[in-house]
Amino acid sequence: MVPNTSIHRLFSPHVAIRHWTSTTPNSVTFAVSSPAAQIGGFLSKKPYTPPSWALDLSLVPSHNFTLGQFPTPIHKWNLPNLPKDTEVWIKRDDLAGMELSGNKVRKLEFLMADAVAQGADCVITVGGIQSNHCRATAVAAKYVNLDCYLILATSMPLVDEDPGLVGNLLVERLLGAHIDLVSKREFVKFGSVALTDLLKKRLLEKGRKPYVISGGGSSSLGHWGYIEAIREIEQQIQLSGDVQFDDIVVACGSGGTVAGLALGSQLSSLKAKVHGFSVCYNSGYFYDNVQGHIDGLQSGLNSHDIISIEDAKGLGYAMSTADELKFVMDIAAATGIVLDPVYSGKAAYGMLKDMSNNPTKWKGRKVLFVHTGGLLGLYDKVDQLSSLVGSWRRTDLEEFVHAKMALVRFSDSYSISSVMERNSRHFICIRAFSLTLVQGKSE
Repeated sequence: MVPNTSIHRLFSPHVAIRHWTSTTPNSVTFAVSSPAAQIGGFLSKKPYTPPSWALDLSLVPSHNFTLGQFPTPIHKWNLPNLPKDTEVWIKRDDLAGMELSGNKVRKLEFLMADAVAQGADCVITVGGIQSNHCRATAVAAKYVNLDCYLILATSMPLVDEDPGLVGNLLVERLLGAHIDLVSKREFVKFGSVALTDLLKKRLLEKGRKPYVISGGGSSSLGHWGYIEAIREIEQQIQLSGDVQFDDIVVACGSGGTVAGLALGSQLSSLKAKVHGFSVCYNSGYFYDNVQGHIDGLQSGLNSHDIISIEDAKGLGYAMSTADELKFVMDIAAATGIVLDPVYSGKAAYGMLKDMSNNPTKWKGRKVLFVHTGGLLGLYDKVDQLSSLVGSWRRTDLEEFVHAKMALVRFSDSYSISSVMERNSRHFICIRAFSLTLVQGKSE
């Protein structure tokens, strides 16, 4: 039923095209392909065919761009202190490409296709000063030859200053994105919709054709990115043959990723329980938030039935405690997986904390953790991390110094000996010549 191919290779993004055919009565053929398999396939716009189990949803996209490197790999994550017989695997959407854009790539593949289809010449989106989504949007826009306008919320003391070149800002400014700053207070007071509408109005007055992308790319169209991700996971499971996941864990910020995963898992053969670890708002907000997202696709489902929301916000959005940052550092040192401090770092921290407090809840479960990327956000935490990271030292070159000094002494000694030897030979020659002259005169 399953070809002789290792799980590692089947879950690898480097498998260009591989087919698997079931021998069961309801046989299905899957093909896992990489954009690099065909020259010119990457950055191309192509017709989109949804999974068969998602055909009844509304707002089915007609096209998407190939902006990322899919499928992203799944591998076992050897985390410490797991409950008995619990396995954690990790879906590496941090490796999705597009300049480390993580989970945003999947959403933007559909959103950029829609922007181009509507004749836009620029896109507008909104987020925090270190927004991963805003940076990803700036990259995607340039990939498809659109200008990008970003409304970034920062602290009141910094709103009238140059935002600098730290983390995501560096990439955005290298790409030539237009940055408009607002204070966090203004952001809360007026809201993201009013702010983007204002900028859209001003651009229209200048003859531009803007396309607005909601914060986080979370919209009815953007959700298809993670509905499609469920199809990808489903195919990877089918190819592996002996791995089934009971739970999916992911960070929950704007709600679009977790909504797409929960909806797709429920509708597909996966049926894994989806846990969203909130990094900003309380659980009540996100149940309503996800409900609004799935209602937009007319799924007829209840968010409470398809998702479990856990609190992992800590001090608040994009604010990290010393324990959370130490956790990110410890996991990197132990497993080689670098988590961002805003999303996946908090989600993984919350997951392991819940496993420690409620081991029976997770005992014997196979858990798939979705790493949503955001690595550049670490640069905003340099000051906090500086006291936690590993030590350093100057290379001890004392042995080289002693060896060189010994060589110099040997060289000097050899040079003196050589001079003395040459002088001795010269003295002997002169003495012999002198004796010869004396003998000649005497004769």
